[in-house]
Amino acid sequence: MLREIGDKEVPYLFFRIIQMEKTNILQTIAPTLEEIGCFLVEIDITRDNDITIAIEKETGDIDLEDCIKVNDVVVNAFDRDVEDYSLTVTSAGLDQPFKVLRQYLKAVGTSVDVRLKGGKKLTGTLVSADETGIALGYSQKEAVEGKKKKVLVEHEDRFSFEEINSVIPHIEFSK
Repeated sequence: MLREIGDKEVPYLFFRIIQMEKTNILQTIAPTLEEIGCFLVEIDITRDNDITIAIEKETGDIDLEDCIKVNDVVVNAFDRDVEDYSLTVTSAGLDQPFKVLRQYLKAVGTSVDVRLKGGKKLTGTLVSADETGIALGYSQKEAVEGKKKKVLVEHEDRFSFEEINSVIPHIEFSK
């Protein structure tokens, strides 16, 4: 089976080896990310060279112009006729779990949903984050000696990343 690349026909198996590499893409977009005040969350490349680049702003929110700038840098650096790729540049997404430490650091002081291994879910304020885990401030109803009803008890606990399945921004819709 042959596939055309430019004006040449190349065996399809050889063509598949020319899959784009994350490190090449990262090196290409890093200066632009810094220039626009963004950081990389993830680069995902499928076997078919479908590339998704997720970025986030150091402060504030990603806008369309940020995505366009990163898109243009990749398109100008990598020839689609040679590499045969599709490209999507997107924000990390409010409904997506945090993937890199910079997302946690940006979210310090905000409300997050934490899913622990074992299934427990906590909603609270992200107090701090570092390379080993997070500190979460949260309230939980608990039985207290001498009280008939459970009362709200404030906690601030530390969780290592090994204990955590996911952390996402807490979204609360106003009525």
